[in-house]
Amino acid sequence: MSRTLLLGLLVFLGVFRMCGQEREGNLRVGFNYGFGSELKNRNYTFTNHFYKAQLYYRLKETRHFQYEVLVQPEVNFGTHQLLNFYFVKPEEPDYLEKRAVYTKLKNIHEYVLNIGFLIRKPINKSLSVYFLGSIGPMITDTETERMSEGFAFADVLALGFSVKAQRFHFDVRPSVRHVSNAGLGSSNAGYNTKNIEFGVSYSLGKD
Repeated sequence: MSRTLLLGLLVFLGVFRMCGQEREGNLRVGFNYGFGSELKNRNYTFTNHFYKAQLYYRLKETRHFQYEVLVQPEVNFGTHQLLNFYFVKPEEPDYLEKRAVYTKLKNIHEYVLNIGFLIRKPINKSLSVYFLGSIGPMITDTETERMSEGFAFADVLALGFSVKAQRFHFDVRPSVRHVSNAGLGSSNAGYNTKNIEFGVSYSLGKD
């Protein structure tokens, strides 16, 4: 997994260097922390907390809106447990052994590189709201009844609130998240979670 983290860091630094060559005031860097749990269901539990680096780049600003690209390397720590063992069907090979394994509580690590598009609506000089959609490749280190180990994708939709104080921006961001592997693995039911995250970012250059 160290190679995955190194790749994410290299991508982050590469985009940072590219954007840093643009005109001043378009770039912000920051850090977010968040946590959440599964959307209500009877089949499984999933709780998580995560850390995200944040790299914002403002593409365009009009009279009423700002449009930004957001790069987010992320490490997600989850706990998962199968509740409904009938989710593993008898026609599956070794289904009794799989039920015994999958109903145990598991720790899951996810390594993600999300790329997002953000539409921001300023309310005044200090307060703004925004809508964010992001998608990115992910590596998960644990196989469960819902998803195979290895490569997958994370999709996030969020509504955020931001307060600006000089060059600092403080964010609160409720979101919903879907994780699956798009059929690339043998198990692809995935996870659906509701999350909230808190963050701070710093504007580089002149505003």
